[in-house]
Amino acid sequence: MVRSIKNRNKARRKNNSNRSSNNGEASSSSVAAAITGVSAPARVWQPGVDAMEDGEELYCDTSAYNSLHGFQEGWPCLSFDIVRDSLGLIRTEFPHTIYVVSGTQAEKVTDNSIEIFKLSNISGKRRDLVPKKSADGSDMDSDDDSDDDSDEEERGSGGPSRKVAHQGCINRIRSMPQSPHICATWGDTGFVQIWDFSKHLNFLAESESSAGGKDSTIFKQAPLSIFKHKDEGYAIDWSPLVPGRFVSGDCQNSIHLWEPESGTKWNVDKKPFVGHAASVEDLQWSPTEANVFASASVDKNIAIWDTRLGKSAAASFKAHDADVNVLSWNRLASCMLASGSDDGSFSIRDLRMIKDGDAVVAHFTYHKHPITSIEWSPHEASTLSVSSADNQLTIWDLSLERDEEEEAEFKAQTEDKVNAPTDLPPQLLFVHQGQKDIKELHWHVQIPGMIISTAADGFNVLMPSNIETSLPANGA
Repeated sequence: MVRSIKNRNKARRKNNSNRSSNNGEASSSSVAAAITGVSAPARVWQPGVDAMEDGEELYCDTSAYNSLHGFQEGWPCLSFDIVRDSLGLIRTEFPHTIYVVSGTQAEKVTDNSIEIFKLSNISGKRRDLVPKKSADGSDMDSDDDSDDDSDEEERGSGGPSRKVAHQGCINRIRSMPQSPHICATWGDTGFVQIWDFSKHLNFLAESESSAGGKDSTIFKQAPLSIFKHKDEGYAIDWSPLVPGRFVSGDCQNSIHLWEPESGTKWNVDKKPFVGHAASVEDLQWSPTEANVFASASVDKNIAIWDTRLGKSAAASFKAHDADVNVLSWNRLASCMLASGSDDGSFSIRDLRMIKDGDAVVAHFTYHKHPITSIEWSPHEASTLSVSSADNQLTIWDLSLERDEEEEAEFKAQTEDKVNAPTDLPPQLLFVHQGQKDIKELHWHVQIPGMIISTAADGFNVLMPSNIETSLPANGA
């Protein structure tokens, strides 16, 4: 598992340089890379496949996005989470505002902190959730032409932030879905801690959205609860069904269950769940069964656990030929479990078929470097996003199939404009490039089509123009 940020000091210097030279906005290197041409047809560039020739440059085709933004927060961030807010359950109108919690990867233990920040004025092209009908009854593109149609990157202004001191690097951070101000951190010191960030989030909510609103103060705050594992780890997850229920897994194969005693106290079961032969890399609670969760391990296996059945796994199976780095349990189709491996492959399993043997319904080897993050869309059951150490973030729609007639028609229409690869999987919906050493991604539950990613050179906020949803337009 490729976990750490490469060259943290170099990344931080670059981030600070970008921030000072662009007034907090992203540099050209922090956005997605696609090819546009001037005198010849554009060629889509594939990392690991294509080589850069002398004189060639990569350009970003911003027309592929409804919105695209980049920003840095000082030290590189290995993990972050989107904090659910009260601005609307389903939001489609620009500009957007988002709240994020993140953790640093500083060189010195004492330089680390948890950062809570608000990013406001995220602009972009408006797109209706349900396409409008033309006079003849056909679907019309709902892009709002009133927005800026230039090829320049759309950029939002950074907002105020608050920092809380944290001893050691933060391997992973997660916000509780039912109480977003409650967050958990996994530190490289071996401690899992639970925090209450309500006062910081309230401060941000009341603060003006200005680029100069960052507070350099690092607040000293005691966690609500703390537990020491035998080793450091990366795997944590909050139950989506039982508020406060929580699991944490470490690099010595132990998984501990946390049960809430109250809103501010947790009881940690000292006797761990044990079944893996190596490090537990990721954990995911079932979206429909309150006592069931899944784990991924360096031992190449995925295990399914039921807290009512003791400390042994209810089921375990080999999932990949290399370390299983990440998991995502589909919230909209609860029988589907996605996993990503160190060999660059990712798989989709139908858990209803486990007893029958091979439960794999899809397996992709597009990425050639370790999968670092995987997550199902919260709005489309067949869509998921994947990030890899090959510096790509990809979006997939498993409902798509190859249509040779449609492909031939598309090629005839675009052959003088773009030279596109012909061997891409039909399920590959979008490729986002430009970030270096991508570590984690999340869909925004309240803003359909928005994805946020973190990498060694900062964050990206993106909304691809070809990501649509069937949610009703009045869902906000």
